[in-house]
Amino acid sequence: MEPLAAVSFATTGASRAPGWQAQVRIDYAINKVAQTHRGQSEDTVAQAIHDQLRALGVVPNGRKVAEYATAISALPQLPPNNK
Repeated sequence: MEPLAAVSFATTGASRAPGWQAQVRIDYAINKVAQTHRGQSEDTVAQAIHDQLRALGVVPNGRKVAEYATAISALPQLPPNNK
């Protein structure tokens, strides 16, 4: 009998790190909140981040949400877009 060839799982090419989809969703939610809630209170920003992440199916990390909320609330508000 001939020996069987070894089974190998293809890990080259388009393989990505585990959790990459969650990180894309987090980045999207943070950018969206940063555009709409900058300059507002930390509590308001944190709640908006929490809501956005839950809507995208990501379980929020309270410590990271607080860090993002602090940074976004320190940003100046954007002028209105009157086109």
